[in-house]
Amino acid sequence: MKSFRLLRAQRTRLKATGLLRQQRKFIATTSSRLQNSMGAHDEIIQTYVRPGAVHNVLTENGCTFYTGVPDSLLKDFCSYLSDKVPPTRHVIAPNEGSSIALAAGSYLATGRTPLVYMQNSGIGNAINPLLSLADAKVYGIPMVVVVGWRGEPGRKDEPQHNVQGSVMAGMLASMNLNFHVLPEYDEGAVACVHESIKYAEEHHCPSVIVVRKGTFSPYTSETRETSFSSNAFSREDAIGVILEVIDEYDCVVGTTGFTSREIFETRDRKGHSHDNDFLTVGSMGHASSIALGISIEKPCKKVYCIDGDGAFLMHLGNAAAVGVSGQKNYKHILINNGVHDSVGAQATSVSGMKFADVAKSLGYKYTDSVETEDELRGAMKAFQDSVGPSFLEIFTCAGARSNLGRPEGTPAENKKRFMHKLQM
Repeated sequence: MKSFRLLRAQRTRLKATGLLRQQRKFIATTSSRLQNSMGAHDEIIQTYVRPGAVHNVLTENGCTFYTGVPDSLLKDFCSYLSDKVPPTRHVIAPNEGSSIALAAGSYLATGRTPLVYMQNSGIGNAINPLLSLADAKVYGIPMVVVVGWRGEPGRKDEPQHNVQGSVMAGMLASMNLNFHVLPEYDEGAVACVHESIKYAEEHHCPSVIVVRKGTFSPYTSETRETSFSSNAFSREDAIGVILEVIDEYDCVVGTTGFTSREIFETRDRKGHSHDNDFLTVGSMGHASSIALGISIEKPCKKVYCIDGDGAFLMHLGNAAAVGVSGQKNYKHILINNGVHDSVGAQATSVSGMKFADVAKSLGYKYTDSVETEDELRGAMKAFQDSVGPSFLEIFTCAGARSNLGRPEGTPAENKKRFMHKLQM
């Protein structure tokens, strides 16, 4: 009996090893196909895809519903959609998983194949509905999913994008998703989109189109989205006031995008140390939870989360966790400009909403909102002294300096200095 159990265990291990090898081979082959599908590129003549050409072939194939989360690589295509597609047919979602569900609902009601767009960093948010809702073995819902390829191997990008970009092919392959790289000229792009729609409809499943940096030709919006605030008070101005007023030794967690970059440069200008700042270069929407974890472990230290409206919306449930936590040292600052600023200034899904009342309903003990620098300076004292969780909303205009730099050092170095400072 004992030898039988050993033999059975050995067979199980061999079977698992074989499956693992098969999966690795499949991922490696698919990754190679992704690279090779780019084809030969003329290094002298730069070609682009016109957003209108892609939109036309989508329309010709019956695609009339668009949804997603904006991405810098897709900003020209997204701006074109904002101009040419009615708001009821182009819905900017709070997160990528929601956009998959929105697209599914559209298909169920119309039978027409929808389009979803996102940055590849958002694939993680989309995995659950892609596999448990849209997959051919579940409900079998066709859709075209356009993914911006940040961190493409061989192209310079930020650390968090390099990690995501290098494993993207394997992720798509392991989910059994059909995918192609969008050719960088109109005729090839049109054929690619047509085939992707055909595949999605014939196999009743999502089909993915991967878009490289610089694929779309520049497009200037005819109806440029405007920020919530009409004044000239900027996010960087607001950050300057905040870092000037709060204790230099208080803990600051910055959200991803322009916010963390402006925190770093503001500290430089003021001659402050960077050691008290955790700059969240990725993990959009999770800075508030990072700050909550710190505030729980360091109850005697004020913890400031400087957040953005797009990130706040992406994982709004995190704010509910903060609200019920009862953390008296938690200070949540939301900079609201109504747009996804660092990826093309597309409007957020609820552009114009005021979040202070939302925070209050979620259990924050203190809430306030301001629109000008004078109001912010006047509100900071009460905000600092308040018993938290506390929430301060600052309305600003959109935009950032064209020469805005990036934090020096690696994320790991930032983490090490930050952790060392927390223990002091």
